Amino acid sequence: MKLLVCISKSPDTTSKIAFTDGSTKFDENGVQYIVNPYDEWYALVRALELKEAHGGSVTICTVGTAEDDSIIRKALAIGADDAVRIDADPTDAYYTAMQIAEYAKSNAFDIVLTGKETINYNGSQVGGMLAEALDMPFVSLASKLDVNGTTATVECEIVGGLQVSEVTLPAVISCAKGMAEQRIPNMRGIMAARTKPLTVVAAAEIQSLTTFVNYDLPPAKAACKMIDPENMDELVSLLHNEAKVI
Repeated sequence: MKLLVCISKSPDTTSKIAFTDGSTKFDENGVQYIVNPYDEWYALVRALELKEAHGGSVTICTVGTAEDDSIIRKALAIGADDAVRIDADPTDAYYTAMQIAEYAKSNAFDIVLTGKETINYNGSQVGGMLAEALDMPFVSLASKLDVNGTTATVECEIVGGLQVSEVTLPAVISCAKGMAEQRIPNMRGIMAARTKPLTVVAAAEIQSLTTFVNYDLPPAKAACKMIDPENMDELVSLLHNEAKVI
């Protein structure tokens, strides 16, 4: 079984977020990047579990520049067999998906796994676009994935219950919480990752469909108001007139 796992880099959740050039670009100064958690914890680890159960190989793929190689090596340390970096600066979800599709078309993967979204853009777009470009069935937000021969059984959480689907492979699956348990790279994996193949592929001639006009930070949190527990009238008044339901 050949598995392809799409990974992306994301700012560490403790990073201070700021923008430059009139709020049109993300300020990367001082930002520590990590593998997008949905890609690493769920998509990659489930791919490794499937490989361990059925045999085969796990390839990771990202669209990025040489600055992303350290992130790719971390994913290799978790257990992937090899990696492909499509040498381009990803400009939007469509561009990213089409670049991965161009690579995947010529490599006959049985399953393509993505995280359900990236934690920096929360778009949930790449998986669906990739499936369309590859003419494969697509299941989004999967929390469980089992394979029997050429059939995959996929479980997704829906409002009020669970939805179980069967798809014929090859297929694209986006992975959500519950798909697998996080794995921490051990020293042996870290050392092995240094020599695992990392192939750089030239980007295809694809035009982005969108551009970023500007970024805005969310409003700053208001100061916390402390209410005397004996002053219920003030508390009720504030809840009616000032509290916001999110």
